[in-house]
Amino acid sequence: MFAKQLISTELTPLKTSDTGTEALAQMNDAHVEHLPIVNHKQLLGVISEEDILGFHLDEVIGSYQLSLRKAFVLESDHLFEVMRVMGAEELTLIPVVDELNNYIGSIRMQDVLHSFSKMASFVEPGGVIVLEMQRHEYSMHEIARIVEGENAKILSFFVGTRPDSQLVDVMLKLDRNHELGGILSTFNRFGYHIKASFINDEYLDSLQDNFNSLMNYLNM
Repeated sequence: MFAKQLISTELTPLKTSDTGTEALAQMNDAHVEHLPIVNHKQLLGVISEEDILGFHLDEVIGSYQLSLRKAFVLESDHLFEVMRVMGAEELTLIPVVDELNNYIGSIRMQDVLHSFSKMASFVEPGGVIVLEMQRHEYSMHEIARIVEGENAKILSFFVGTRPDSQLVDVMLKLDRNHELGGILSTFNRFGYHIKASFINDEYLDSLQDNFNSLMNYLNM
């Protein structure tokens, strides 16, 4: 999934002629703390709620003396790059530009999370296995061979690294909803350290409930 597919149709960029009060109202309506300022098709930067509250709200934002963030993603950037930039810049919204640097829209954090949940098979039933290993020991080919040897499929996987450590956590989402015993035994036989495993419906329901709660919070 790419940035162009994630653009929200509900967002309108700010103009330099908008007042601080108008900008805050738009942020409130869109459930975001940031909005882009656009002059025709040119992206001038991203302004935050905190930026606006530091000035007189009845003044136009074009008169504010501040350094706007220049964060953006290209329309061809993958979902993972969108997530990386938003996380690094701590933004609730990221502008999208085309290959000519023309502004074409914005992506909200809640839209990213919603798309990521579908892409990651989050709502699909299935078991979860978490493996811990040294970074140099990680081989997705070998892990997939073990899982498929037990007549199961990997629906999605994530590799988590740790600061100042060579250990990685590999989380596997499998299409097995109840029985993981054979797969766990095979991983043990090949010397893998199984950090955790989950197969019960209550755990999956809990994940879905937590995700729904997060989405409801972001849409407040």
